[in-house]
Amino acid sequence: MTITIYGIKACDTMKKARAWLDGRGVAYAFHDYKALGIDRPRLERWIGQVGWEVLLNRSGTTFRALPDAAKVGLDAEKAIGLMLAQPSIIKRPVVDLGERLLVGFKPEIYEGALG
Repeated sequence: MTITIYGIKACDTMKKARAWLDGRGVAYAFHDYKALGIDRPRLERWIGQVGWEVLLNRSGTTFRALPDAAKVGLDAEKAIGLMLAQPSIIKRPVVDLGERLLVGFKPEIYEGALG
């Protein structure tokens, strides 16, 4: 199974998730949004799997810093636009297991999926 973990290198939650994977010898590829960006088809596929509400990190500083007009009337299309413009707004990490996505880091969920 090829695993890809998506996020931002400097994020504390990303560091915890990567340390968890490394500590268990789980091989993975790392996709850094800051360096590599993210594409619309991938976001659309993820939204089809988990929903835009799960992917959009509304509690982060990037979302909170948006003008109020950008936060009003959120739907899948508007969320995709925000995530394409500012990938830091995507909840981290997103772990792509091929047929399943893990969004965020909870050790018990990782253990169940990868342990």
